[in-house]
Amino acid sequence: MTDRPVTGGLRVEARRAMAVAWKDLLAEGRARSNVLAVILFAGTALLLFAFAFGPDAQDLRDAGAGVIWLTILLSGILVFNRSYQLELEGGGLEALLTYPGSRRAIFVGKLLANLVIVLLVEAVVLPLAAILFHVPLLGALPGLAVIVALGTFGFVTLGTFYAAMSSRSRASDVLLPLLLFPMLVPLLLAAVQGTTAFMEGDAMGDGGGWIRMLVAFNLIFFSAALWAFEYVIGE
Repeated sequence: MTDRPVTGGLRVEARRAMAVAWKDLLAEGRARSNVLAVILFAGTALLLFAFAFGPDAQDLRDAGAGVIWLTILLSGILVFNRSYQLELEGGGLEALLTYPGSRRAIFVGKLLANLVIVLLVEAVVLPLAAILFHVPLLGALPGLAVIVALGTFGFVTLGTFYAAMSSRSRASDVLLPLLLFPMLVPLLLAAVQGTTAFMEGDAMGDGGGWIRMLVAFNLIFFSAALWAFEYVIGE
């Protein structure tokens, strides 16, 4: 009997989070130009990096992992900057905050919507990087898929949280990267090193250690962001 209210509360919060995510995805779906602009930016960034490293196949392959994550990072900033923009422009954020229930559902919903969009961008970035940088993506599965999934989740978690923190600032476009980039250093280190390890066959067994580091990072920062969001979004 005592578990029913808790279970019911979790189901209600899950539905609220899904409603927020669905609302954001519908808004982005209606304005397709925004997502297409992010994808076009990601593709252009990859091309510029490829030209910068020159025609040598080994140099391109060595830089592949770092370029992939740097492109995801720069593209994700564009996605996160829009997370709360529509609500702030239309005055909908205050109404969303006064809706009954925990504000944590708003964070989870925003996180899910941003995760879907970033994964769409990665669906273009990864195959294009494989072609431009001679990266053996298919041969690196499934370890590479685990690294990308964990790295993306941690990146989107922090990006969604800091977007909420900077959303009310007039200089939010500048403030967000300043807040976000230093916190991403451990995640990017683990993601790049893990990606490199699996692309090279992981002969030394280093990939498992980077995966464990990403899991620990995600657990710590997702829990912290979930707890702190209610205070951050209300300021």
